[in-house]
Amino acid sequence: MSAREELLIELEGFALELAHTAGGIAQAYFRSTFAVDNKNEQGFDPVTSADHAIENVLRESIQAAYPDHGIVAEEFGNKAAASEFCWYIDPIDGTRSFLMGSPLWGTLVGLTHQGKPVFGLLAQPVLQEVFFGSPGGSWLIAESKRTRLRSSGCTELQRARLASTHPRMFKGDEQPAFERLAEASLLDRYGGDCYNYAMLAAGFVDLVVESGLKPFDIVPLVPMLEQAGCEVSSWSGGSVIDGGNVVAAASPELHAEALEILNR
Repeated sequence: MSAREELLIELEGFALELAHTAGGIAQAYFRSTFAVDNKNEQGFDPVTSADHAIENVLRESIQAAYPDHGIVAEEFGNKAAASEFCWYIDPIDGTRSFLMGSPLWGTLVGLTHQGKPVFGLLAQPVLQEVFFGSPGGSWLIAESKRTRLRSSGCTELQRARLASTHPRMFKGDEQPAFERLAEASLLDRYGGDCYNYAMLAAGFVDLVVESGLKPFDIVPLVPMLEQAGCEVSSWSGGSVIDGGNVVAAASPELHAEALEILNR
């Protein structure tokens, strides 16, 4: 085993420890008492004391263990990297769901090497699930058991189950483009935030299309999706390393059909 392979195994174990830590904090706040602030003067973009508590602990853990690694995170900004590794953190992806007592949210943690996603995870402590993707595969870790994740392999939009967080997340020309896609799909459902991508990797959803994502919303999910057989890109077919609009599909064929309709 090479030194790099040993390091990646070490980092994967560390990431799973972070998921366990984050889950304990989130469970302490969920359906309990926490402070809520609004980050957007023009609308409502909530952040809770749970978001802050989780991110603080994860940042401190990373900086203590790997001080030369970079960090891209939602609440407290970015830390430049002195090495080729960078962590992406979203303490609670789906804060609105968290506020409303729904378990369809998660903590996202991912690692890139030289700008490419290496592994990432979605931790959902209420359901006691961790969805994990790495070069070794895509897995659901629940009750100390690992189950391999596989996409549905759906290749036709007319048979596809489409998921998105909210139809109003699409702006300008994106809105009619998404509506064309939804009308051509078998069915469309809303809500779910990051959990939609977990269900895509698990084969229960065939297509997830969204817009306005930040890097920490999607980068941690890319290894899980790709290792499950999914295709992930921006609406233009490019990388999602910078966030933006995202198409994630259960197969290359379905991905291509979705892109064609969105860009028609």
